[in-house]
Amino acid sequence: MDFAGDPWDYLAASEAIDIEHPLVQAVASDMRTGDDIAYARSAFDHVRDEVAHSMDAGDPRVPWRASDVLDQRTGLCYAKAHAYVALLRAGGIQAGLCYQQTDGVLHGLTAALIDDRWVYLDPRGNKPGVDVRFSSSENRLAYPGDPIRPTVYAKPPPPVLEALKTMPRPSALSAALV
Repeated sequence: MDFAGDPWDYLAASEAIDIEHPLVQAVASDMRTGDDIAYARSAFDHVRDEVAHSMDAGDPRVPWRASDVLDQRTGLCYAKAHAYVALLRAGGIQAGLCYQQTDGVLHGLTAALIDDRWVYLDPRGNKPGVDVRFSSSENRLAYPGDPIRPTVYAKPPPPVLEALKTMPRPSALSAALV
C-alpha cells in the first residue's frame, strides 16, 4: 500500500469524512465497546447491513458525506466507504479510502489499521455473488480477483468527490468514473 498522506491524516476529518458530525459521533459512541477489533467489526457490519447500496436497492439518491449516508441509510460503494472510514476514525482507528477497477468501473472500498496491520475491507453490502465479511487479519473484498489501486487516500480524490456531488443518478456516476 502507498499512502497519500501523513499518518495523522488517516484520523482527520474532511468534507466527506465528517467525523465531528453529531450523527457520526452518536453511531460511533453506541458501537464503541470492547477493543479496536470488536469496534471495527461492529462499524463494518453496521455500514454493510444498515446502509443499502443504492444501485442494489434501486434508490436514486447519491449521498456522499458520511453523515448523510448514515442518515439516509443508502449510498454507492464510495459513500459507504466514506461512512465506514468516518466511523473508524471517530473511534480512533486509522483508516483511508481505496479504489479498485471492477468491470471497467471504479469501485470504492477502505483500508484500515486494525491490530497493527493495514487490511483492505469492503463494506459495499452483500448481494447474489457478493459476500463481504470483516477480517482483522486478511483483505476482504467484494471483488477479490480485480486489481486494487495501491494508493490509500486520507480523503476522496477530487474527481471522485466531484462526480459524487454532481451526479444525479447512480448509473450516471458509474459511467463517469470508468
